[in-house]
Amino acid sequence: MPRDDAIELRSAHDDELDEVAALLADRGDDADAVDLRLVAADPDEGVGSVLVAVDPSLPQGRRVVSTATLLRETVRVGGVALPAAQVEMVATMPSYEGRGLVRDLMALAHRRSADRGDVLQVMIGIPFFYRQFGYAYSMRIPDTRVLDIVPSPDPSVVVRPAALDDVAAMQELQDAEQAAVAVSMPHSPGCWRWLCARDGSAQWVATHDGRVIATARATPPDEGVVLGEIAGSRAGVEAIVAHAHRLASEHGPGDATVLAMDRPGTPVHDLVGPLLAPVDPADAGHWFYARIERLAPVLERLRPVLSARWAEAGLGEQEVLLSSYRSHVRFRIGPDGMGPVAEGGPLQAPVSAGGSGVPPDVLAPLLLGPHGAVGLERLHPDVLLGRQREAMAVLFPPVLADLLTFYLPV
Repeated sequence: MPRDDAIELRSAHDDELDEVAALLADRGDDADAVDLRLVAADPDEGVGSVLVAVDPSLPQGRRVVSTATLLRETVRVGGVALPAAQVEMVATMPSYEGRGLVRDLMALAHRRSADRGDVLQVMIGIPFFYRQFGYAYSMRIPDTRVLDIVPSPDPSVVVRPAALDDVAAMQELQDAEQAAVAVSMPHSPGCWRWLCARDGSAQWVATHDGRVIATARATPPDEGVVLGEIAGSRAGVEAIVAHAHRLASEHGPGDATVLAMDRPGTPVHDLVGPLLAPVDPADAGHWFYARIERLAPVLERLRPVLSARWAEAGLGEQEVLLSSYRSHVRFRIGPDGMGPVAEGGPLQAPVSAGGSGVPPDVLAPLLLGPHGAVGLERLHPDVLLGRQREAMAVLFPPVLADLLTFYLPV
């Protein structure tokens, strides 16, 4: 990908991984360099997923000046799998900041994501920055709260580090949790392998009679113990929580504070929530970013979900018009299901045409977020539902999301 200043934008080469690792460690911490090598060596991702900006005018071995890594993900909506991507491990050499390198790397990542068939991207990121590249705050990150009550664990339950042989059991436990929410993102097979190998967090399992009954991730004790992605039975969850408290106590006598991430809407919420300090009503919370460039491919894949919502509401046949102002879609939906999605160009006055308007940066919150179409209309002056208000409320209700990401969003 050409630039006016001759900096090259492309996938990293094998002999550049040391440079990328050094840049990530310098701008983040040493664990990021370990993570890079795990991803680059993985058969599902590989070095091609590592994107770099290279300045050929610099000495050999010091030419990588910016980087980002494109990971494969799957977002599930109502049981329908949407191919997706997540951009992680973003870093730029300080002397090259302000030159649009991250913008160009994000554009390259988005093109490659679209080329392989992804219909959306999700990520965790610093405030505001990624909104410049089409992302919107879309799904609530679960609250991280202080552990108030330390349960007494069953002594027959053993907590230990997870191994690759535990991946199938851990995935089954996470699937059971995520089945209860409308929107979810599981760990990819590759990510499970990295989590068992990385040292930036610890992956634990609780076993009883040799069977895995719970799992969770934890940050290192020297960073303050934070538990996330907790899943499993009561006995297993209580054993993991007590184990985390014991580690914190051993690492910092007098300050055994443990933070844990709740998972609203999942079965484990009923086990973990009562152990945590109350939610601070003044806390606005944190949010996952999501980006949808084209609405039509997403709606095409979601036809079974939208058809089921329509049938449950008992509405008759109707043509739906939805404009993002830059483009629009039309489709018919009725008791027999939803028809194909037709995509058109800009439509600035959709309400006058009998349709609804939702701006591009609100498409992801519309499909994936907790406000629903009606709630978003109250929040955004340019979300206009018009005479389709009832249809939009049925098709795009408020939904809970539960996302498992490579890095804990703490």
